[in-house]
Amino acid sequence: MNKMLADKKTIFIFTMPCIAFFSLIAFYPVLQTAVKSLYDWDGLTAGTFVGFQNYGRLPQDRVFIRSFRNGLVVAAVLVVLEVVFGTFLALVMMDKRIRCRKFIRSSLFIPVVLSVTVVCQLWSSILNPEIGLLNRVFEMLGLSLRQDWLSDKDCAILVIAFVNAWQYMGYQFVIVYSSANAISTDYLEAAAIDGAKRWQVNFCIVLPMLRDTIRTCLIFAVTGGFNIYAQMQLLTRGGPGTATYSMTYMTFRSAFKLRQYGYGCASAVVLILQCLLAITLINFLLGERKEDKTGEKKKA
Repeated sequence: MNKMLADKKTIFIFTMPCIAFFSLIAFYPVLQTAVKSLYDWDGLTAGTFVGFQNYGRLPQDRVFIRSFRNGLVVAAVLVVLEVVFGTFLALVMMDKRIRCRKFIRSSLFIPVVLSVTVVCQLWSSILNPEIGLLNRVFEMLGLSLRQDWLSDKDCAILVIAFVNAWQYMGYQFVIVYSSANAISTDYLEAAAIDGAKRWQVNFCIVLPMLRDTIRTCLIFAVTGGFNIYAQMQLLTRGGPGTATYSMTYMTFRSAFKLRQYGYGCASAVVLILQCLLAITLINFLLGERKEDKTGEKKKA
């Protein structure tokens, strides 16, 4: 077995079909999108080459600015609610003194297995301005917070981000919880013998050992915030006005509603670059540190 793994020709033969298939379904469409972004094209007739003119229009487009800003807002909300809160719950659930741990873990993961359509329909009913549960609760408590949550241009994007985080927080929770339970108990027992408190063990031992896991969760949350589409389509259809547009929704609107495929491809390329930049930044900030021969720490 080791001899086969050391044979580079064998490795190439076995991996080449997968690499070719992945390139066909992933890299080729991205390449075509980049090429088509250089054309003024309606998707049917022959396009006219316009160079980087479509990219020059983006900074002057208020819809693009709004969509770009909304992506950052949703990504920030997902990082807080999914990664930070999910990690906090995972650390809490590691305490064996808590009762009904299995029930709580299962309950947190139930929204993940539900369809996005079901989740959006559920929250659309809860947020209904007339008969919604949320407004009824505020009314019973005597709070003057009753409003049409999905029609408010200032809070609609936050509501959509919350719905997305509510559904997928359990996914991030399971990832962190599984990684935390994989940590050797020797470290935790040694810290307990030394007199470390529970919060000290979590912050000084568990969290540093979860660096790679949290980095992966951050990538999922940030790129998911940038690429959000389904919740906006089902809850608000981008409204009110363009208040809840995202980069993906703008791309869909430009290509399939306005028939400006070249312009839509340009916004898609910007979205890809935005995700790649976010992934690179997260890897740079949370990359493993190694010590060189001089003893100085450097990032891998």
